[in-house]
Amino acid sequence: MSEPASDSATVRILHSDHRLIAVHKPAGISFHSDDHSEGVVGMIRRLHGQALYPVHRLDRMTSGLMVFARDKESNRALSELFASRQIEKYYLAISATKPQKKQGSIVGDMAKARRGSFKLLRSRESPAVTRFFSKPFKNNGSQRAAFLLKPETGKTHQLRVALKSLGSPILGDVRYGAPPSDRGYLHAWRLSFLLDGRCYDVQDPVMEGEEWAVLARQVLFNDWHEPYRLSWPKGSVTVIRDGLNCPAANSCRGAPED
Repeated sequence: MSEPASDSATVRILHSDHRLIAVHKPAGISFHSDDHSEGVVGMIRRLHGQALYPVHRLDRMTSGLMVFARDKESNRALSELFASRQIEKYYLAISATKPQKKQGSIVGDMAKARRGSFKLLRSRESPAVTRFFSKPFKNNGSQRAAFLLKPETGKTHQLRVALKSLGSPILGDVRYGAPPSDRGYLHAWRLSFLLDGRCYDVQDPVMEGEEWAVLARQVLFNDWHEPYRLSWPKGSVTVIRDGLNCPAANSCRGAPED
């Protein structure tokens, strides 16, 4: 039987209304509980005293924003938005290796590799699609690269494999060839979408780890504060419904409160 997390406050509520709850998932917590530790789904159920519906998932090493639906109807609606790519997703990552390009697209099919890993293929029958920007910075003289990532599909290990394919595996992601660190530096930062005619632009500013603290002090990060205003690499799309550019609309600067 799994043990309850010792510090349940690490799972923080970022937004709550009658349709959904958005929470911060710390790095190092699995999606589901196992024999040794409590997963984020179990933690949310215990904290709220009821079963909620996770509409997407994050890897154990990934921190950041997760959305839970409050009821079956909301779960169907949100799951459809994810499945039909009507949700804008933004992630932040750090690598110890500078990529050859400052921005671009990583497109290709994915297949299982050895021991639970995945690999990127040259074929494009049902490709994973990731757009990115990168900027160099240093931490105590060590070279680093910060990434703003916009996945347009939702494949398992997609972003981890994408950055490995650039020769810039995510710092701490030893599975994909990165040097070890205090955590895997991938963070689900922001989600933007329309639901019931209302615009949600939910952010997770809670980023644990010393590398994030160094990055946050660099002015380069300010350029990415409004990712929907960036000129994304070719093929990237912005969520637009009924003529409303969701995250850029003045009335949608933050998630609505009930």
